[in-house]
Amino acid sequence: MSDDVQPGFVRVRLDLSYDGRDFSGWAKQARGQRTVQGEIEDALKTVTRSSETYELTVAGRTDAGVHARGQVAHVDLPLELWAEHREKLLRRLAGRLSHDVRVWNVTEAPAGFNARFSAVWRRYAYRVTDHPGGVDPLLRGHVLWHDWTLDMDAMNEAAAALVGEHDFAAYCKKREGATTIRTLQELRWELRADGILEATVKADAFCHNMVRSLVGALLFVGDGHRPVEWPGKVLAAGVRDSAVHVVRPHGLTLEEVGYPADDQLAARSREARNKRTLPGVAGCC
Repeated sequence: MSDDVQPGFVRVRLDLSYDGRDFSGWAKQARGQRTVQGEIEDALKTVTRSSETYELTVAGRTDAGVHARGQVAHVDLPLELWAEHREKLLRRLAGRLSHDVRVWNVTEAPAGFNARFSAVWRRYAYRVTDHPGGVDPLLRGHVLWHDWTLDMDAMNEAAAALVGEHDFAAYCKKREGATTIRTLQELRWELRADGILEATVKADAFCHNMVRSLVGALLFVGDGHRPVEWPGKVLAAGVRDSAVHVVRPHGLTLEEVGYPADDQLAARSREARNKRTLPGVAGCC
């Protein structure tokens, strides 16, 4: 599969953010729910006065209720349309879009760029408070309240066993034909000055529900319901464990997406399309 743009078109990169609470996730859905992709594509069609809808490709397809601060997407637009609207497109989108989604930058993408496949990592944050009084009302849409005291050191000790390249089938919602092998580059908890516990979760890619499942397992360690070794044992078992809870989406935010140097974009895109196996494992997961 090639990332060559069709003749007469230009690939445009969009950097954007959104509050996910009133969206049914990123991806357009046949049932007509409000989605981030649908909202932006409709706005693009309106402000460029186009008769066609130009489809967006995104770095990370967030679920319903999940937020994004550093989301990246691309869209292929006709050269004439881009030339006519590029100077005023950002401001016109700001005037058309709802206030819970913003596009911050619209630029012509370098050759070989694919918002999804060229990415080398995605970084998420999950925010939790164990304050006995609950969540600050001004943060309630972005912070989970966990009604048990949490031991951050225990959660970090448990997290260390999950970092690296593994088959995360035990922490993912299985999708037909899709691999669950991922390289988890970073998983750690920090206590912010305001008392919020913040998990940084960084990987080359994520499978469905992976971040919220990992957080759910670590919270069970933090509140004493499971031993430190338990998340690693679940990972090694390789099957879904009913005790691993998928935590609520509102505490999760896609913070940033990383890309290689421009001259490596196309190669990364080709590499990311290859279905992975773990060393020493034949066939596909």
